Amino acid sequence: MLNSKIKDEIDHWIHKFPEGKQRSAILSSLHAVQHHNRGYLTTELMNDVADYLDIPKIQVFEVATFYSMFQTKPVGQHEIAVCTNISCMLRGSDNILQHIEKRLNIKAGQSTIDGKIFLKNEEECLAACTGAPMMMLDHHYIENLDIKTVDQILNDLEKNND
Repeated sequence: MLNSKIKDEIDHWIHKFPEGKQRSAILSSLHAVQHHNRGYLTTELMNDVADYLDIPKIQVFEVATFYSMFQTKPVGQHEIAVCTNISCMLRGSDNILQHIEKRLNIKAGQSTIDGKIFLKNEEECLAACTGAPMMMLDHHYIENLDIKTVDQILNDLEKNND
């Protein structure tokens, strides 16, 4: 099920590690596969990654189910994660999260009806405290948020037809 584009991306990461250490490419491989599968991993895709890396399947499953960056069920095409740790909370992330939920008519952990946007469950820390409050959109940091900025981001996502 891995197409040549995904294999090329995985090969790029495999070559960054010493020979025989292809297990080190699991994270990047799963990112590539998830990106090309509309934001989530299937059992078949995880098995394919394990086979391609020539490692036990359990090693891929352990990574995919441990890290919050990976989804193992269908979700919205675009993923929003709002940091709710202390620095962001003190700067208004709770209000931003509530605003997004109200604006999209979903709760954290849900996707919009049209399948465009997935709002992740609480994100403990995204390690960008100096830019609080912040969120990730499709794994890209957006810092120093306010409601106006969030609305512009959501408007752009809703208009985008990709």
